[in-house]
Amino acid sequence: MAEPTRATVSWRIPPIRTQALSAALALAVLASCAGPEPAPHADPGPQLPTRKVVLPGGGRITAELAVTPAEQARGLMFRSHLPPDRGMLFVGDRASRRTFWMYQCLIPLDMLWLDGAHRIVEIVRNAPPCRESDPQQCPSYGGTVNSVYVLELAAGQAEARGLRLGDQLAF
Repeated sequence: MAEPTRATVSWRIPPIRTQALSAALALAVLASCAGPEPAPHADPGPQLPTRKVVLPGGGRITAELAVTPAEQARGLMFRSHLPPDRGMLFVGDRASRRTFWMYQCLIPLDMLWLDGAHRIVEIVRNAPPCRESDPQQCPSYGGTVNSVYVLELAAGQAEARGLRLGDQLAF
């Protein structure tokens, strides 16, 4: 599909109106920043489409779907909280060795690598956030076996829910 083109529009605003426009814009920006700050641990809600993931024993996770390269690159970066019944499911197009890092992730995570049949083939528990400003200094996790999917959960959830290698998830 071809990239859309943009028409160039040139606006000339008389000087007196420019000052009034600048003042109005400044007030609008200040007004948009006013108001109560969200609670530091408030759930930001789904950022992407979600899918229910059913765990062995019937437990359920609502997982945001990270499908595109941009969605996968962002992952759970900048999130200050992940409720125990939420996660992110990274969807691959084929089996490969997938490594993850915790650059700009603010919370520790459990990571589950799944094969094409949705069986857990690798687990990393309690991966800590990387506090480095240089992403090259952050360790990588996983990628020791081929997987198609990776499910990220709040740290401790894999243990709390009894998830083990070979368990099959439904989604």
